[in-house]
Amino acid sequence: MTPLRSSRARLRGATTVLAVLAALGTSALAAAASPAAAKDVSFRGYHVRVPGSWPVVDLAANPDTCVRFDRHAVYVGHPSDAGQATCPPGIVGRTEALVIEPLDAKSRQKMDSSTRRAPKGSATAAADGAKRESPGRIREAVPAAGVLVTASVGAHEATVQGILDSARLDEGAKATTATPGTAESGQEATAAAATVAAQPGTYTGLGFDPCAAPSSSQMSAWSASPFRAVGVYISGISAACDQPNLTASWVQTQTSAGWHIIPIHVGLQAPCNNFSHKVSYTLSTAAGQGRSEAQESMGAAAALGLPAGSVLYNDMEAYDQTNTACSDAVMTFLSAWTEELHAGGYLSGVYSSAASGMVDLAGEYTAGTYTSPDHIWFARWNGAADTDATPYVPDAYWADHQRIHQLSGDTDETWGGVTINIDRDYLDVDTGPFAGSCSANLDFSQYTSVSAGSSGGLVSAA
Repeated sequence: MTPLRSSRARLRGATTVLAVLAALGTSALAAAASPAAAKDVSFRGYHVRVPGSWPVVDLAANPDTCVRFDRHAVYVGHPSDAGQATCPPGIVGRTEALVIEPLDAKSRQKMDSSTRRAPKGSATAAADGAKRESPGRIREAVPAAGVLVTASVGAHEATVQGILDSARLDEGAKATTATPGTAESGQEATAAAATVAAQPGTYTGLGFDPCAAPSSSQMSAWSASPFRAVGVYISGISAACDQPNLTASWVQTQTSAGWHIIPIHVGLQAPCNNFSHKVSYTLSTAAGQGRSEAQESMGAAAALGLPAGSVLYNDMEAYDQTNTACSDAVMTFLSAWTEELHAGGYLSGVYSSAASGMVDLAGEYTAGTYTSPDHIWFARWNGAADTDATPYVPDAYWADHQRIHQLSGDTDETWGGVTINIDRDYLDVDTGPFAGSCSANLDFSQYTSVSAGSSGGLVSAA
């Protein structure tokens, strides 16, 4: 059976180490033993009440912990590069979780106009009218305690908001500033002056996709590897990993060093799946969702300095391709995603399993009912470093340097002394001027009849 990414969202070896801060005291430890009880979690004089069943992980004591948002937990301290490198690349989905870290030069880099700021002397920030960094995340700076709080939002936003509203300060809280960090140094300062080209650019060869963007030092170590492309989750409500390294400076640094970036949006999933956030079966709603997701991804890409002309890949996990209503909803969603990206000047890509999403896309390639993506990225774990997708996708479709093949995955690889858990990919891509921009990818002999009122790839290409 073809390995599918949706079947890979599994635990890595031993379970996450539970490390409750000493500051919580014996009463909090007793409360943690009762799953039904709420418990108090404190860090640097900042307190919140969370469900008693949630583990509390001290990242300073457990630096190898993967900070992930697909399970309930409270993480205190800074996520480490080594810890994020252990995250399984295939985890998808988001639930309620919390990261509480010091408000210092490192965490200030994460702050932007969407970050809520608690007033002087307060532990809470107003929720009304606050912008969202993404549909699946709320971020609050609490200068009175010198902490930055990142809340993952799953299906129960009220739970997350209730946790944030429960915050209080104690006498140990020490104030600091909440000014977003802007300082750059060394390699990143040099890269900041560079202009990023459309990504992933023109490249044929190996790439990898981890769950969280590696640090610049880790990427530098991996210059010893055969890979020259890296997949990065830039947006989407189903993104499961924290991204402590992903900034515009990081993108500039890596592209200046010769890396090709594969921008990934992992948002709403097929309606016949078990994810919390799904595409609607109502086709008009599905089309609106596709446009909205494209707008979100373009906003994230622009914030990271990824210019128009880049391919933004929608991660649509494996689904029941024999369910006609489900397939229709997915195709409607992805068609609207593609059309909206084109309107914004970006190229469209779709990642999915060879046996589900790719079969549906190939089946509509010449029909003209839907607007086809410019590039495809298929999961087919056969270990072959090529872009052969037969029998799922004919060789003649997306044949002009428009393919990525995910050939294996969920494995540790070590290069330059740095170990990262990755999926392996083989790319044959080109995002040069007009590369792959003809959505129908047909010659005129293949055109069927079109008439007034027609829409889709044939009309777009014409």
